[in-house]
Amino acid sequence: MNTTEKVIFEQFPYWEKAIGSNTATQKTDVLVYVGCGTSYYLAQSLAAYANGSGRRAIAVPGDEWLNRPSLFWPDWSKTHVVAISRSGETTETVAAAKKSRASGAFVTGLTVEPKSALARNCDALVATATHPDEGIVMTVSASLMLLLGMQMIGQDVPFSTIASARMLAEALDASLQPRLHERSHVVFLGGGALYGIASEGALKLMEMSQVLTQAFHPLEYRHGPISLVDAKTAVVMLYSADQKEAEIQLVGELREKGAFVVGLGGPGDISLSVDVDPTLSGLVLLPALQVLGERAAQSRRVDTVSPRHLTKVVTLA
Repeated sequence: MNTTEKVIFEQFPYWEKAIGSNTATQKTDVLVYVGCGTSYYLAQSLAAYANGSGRRAIAVPGDEWLNRPSLFWPDWSKTHVVAISRSGETTETVAAAKKSRASGAFVTGLTVEPKSALARNCDALVATATHPDEGIVMTVSASLMLLLGMQMIGQDVPFSTIASARMLAEALDASLQPRLHERSHVVFLGGGALYGIASEGALKLMEMSQVLTQAFHPLEYRHGPISLVDAKTAVVMLYSADQKEAEIQLVGELREKGAFVVGLGGPGDISLSVDVDPTLSGLVLLPALQVLGERAAQSRRVDTVSPRHLTKVVTLA
């Protein structure tokens, strides 16, 4: 067992410490979730969850909010910017936090590093301890920042969520087949708040195993990208509660075209239930998707402790 695998399966005690560690923020004109890479995909899911809870929210990549904010929201002073960064040192995110405050926005830093540059350049800080052995690939800290972000908008995360996430990760690990790992093109599909989770799953598998991945909203996949599906394709379908029948139909079409499908919450060549409230499914899915990336990497003898071309903190000169 390498360090990446160890950290994935040892993340759940850190969830226990994070649950209930922060409370909901006051409502403001609009929440702007800002991040880069994994943090941006978490931002996408958090914005969707916030809108679903009656808030107004958008997600913007860090450099876009830094350099083109008016293309996303016209008035900085009426925003609550939630800047997300594992290290708290990501160049674009820290710069966006600084500029947002200077322009009149209220800024909350969401991180696992309470003594970081981001922590020093925000009006409020939401942070929790992460696994000390987490390496370059973001695993437990991604789960923790999503959990904290959900609590910020008033989402209750019961302790039973931990058991559900652990069971799903272990069940997927036990169900993985060589036929899946042999595929050279992997597509992640998820709608609503699960689109950001699908994007993060695709990123994890790509950076961990160096396999080509893509992420799409499920029914959008028919509009062009489906032309790539063949016997080399694997699809990870993150089923949603409100569009499940349409997604089941799509999965049937993809399997007919040769794709191997992992169905999380519905049918597939591998089919696993996700027995939690839909508002918690994204959080519960994250560890399972991390396991999937690690096992795909192991099948290709790719070292996820020192992934190619990647560093733990992305800073720009």
